[in-house]
Amino acid sequence: MVRHCELCKAKRAALVRPRNRQQVCKDCFYTAFEEEIHQTIVDNKLFNRGDRVAVAASGGKDSTVLAHVLTLLNKRHDYGLDLFLLSIDEGIAGYRDDSLETVKRNETQYGIPLEVVSYKTLYNWTMDEIVKEIGLKNNCTFCGVFRRQALDRGAAKMKAVKMATGHNADDVAETILLNIVRGDIARLARCTSIITGEEGALPRCKPFKYTYEKEIVMYAYFKKLDYFSTECTYSPNAYRGFAREFIKDLEAIRPQAILDIISSGERFRIDSTAKMPEQGLCERCGYISSQKWCKACVLLDGLNRGLPKLGITRTRGKGLANGVENASGGGKLASKDDRSPSKANIDF
Repeated sequence: MVRHCELCKAKRAALVRPRNRQQVCKDCFYTAFEEEIHQTIVDNKLFNRGDRVAVAASGGKDSTVLAHVLTLLNKRHDYGLDLFLLSIDEGIAGYRDDSLETVKRNETQYGIPLEVVSYKTLYNWTMDEIVKEIGLKNNCTFCGVFRRQALDRGAAKMKAVKMATGHNADDVAETILLNIVRGDIARLARCTSIITGEEGALPRCKPFKYTYEKEIVMYAYFKKLDYFSTECTYSPNAYRGFAREFIKDLEAIRPQAILDIISSGERFRIDSTAKMPEQGLCERCGYISSQKWCKACVLLDGLNRGLPKLGITRTRGKGLANGVENASGGGKLASKDDRSPSKANIDF
């Protein structure tokens, strides 16, 4: 029996939407998908006319669809945005070098410029070199901290006023669960925010906050978008992977569970007794930090002193900062002119 699209009633249904189980044709899916993202942007006032926006681009499905949709909506609805792609080269042979080729093709396909920032230039270390030093157990800690700061520095260099990331509904739900499991009250209170860092120089926004990962994959597949699908060489051991599998199991039983978890996070009210960290600036590099030294500088100092575990121990605060002040040398950081005191998105 031929099933027709539940929206247009005319064309043959080509897929079932994971979020609501609607059977729709491709054209109605494209329209609904794009319009939902447009409404998210408008309802949450993510951008202002004239904003210069860095689109965090890894070459993967999420960032590729984000670049495509933002470019399309910017023209269709006349947002008046000045978009550019911002990629980070972590220095992972056989993975990042290949994915960057995809991003370079996206630059041509979407007609927006690309800026690439590398760990080697900023920190004088690549992830391959870091993994050789520390092994696979804690590599995602280093990469996550360095990547967040590298994105901020790259955006500051290009004079962006906002950054758009491809974090989707699944990512947000995973983060809520991880913060619950870790008992991280401070982050749990803000990890559902669609815009973070508004008090700093570079707010980050998530246009895909309510968009299911499966629908992003479907959109990329049906639109035949050019994206890189290989998983990071070092990510299989990441703690987040366990939360991701749990979310997938929940979704298989009840697709609405993803949005329900996000809704629960949005309604969360922080315990008034929980002490929020006070934000300041790193004494070493000028980046945002609640300690004397930012996490990136602590990790980098440990690497350069041959003590890679220094930055991942539970020791924090004044004692740790004082302990690294007399280090013989640090990795190469951005010049003072490129340093940005913008707030990092510490929720992802």
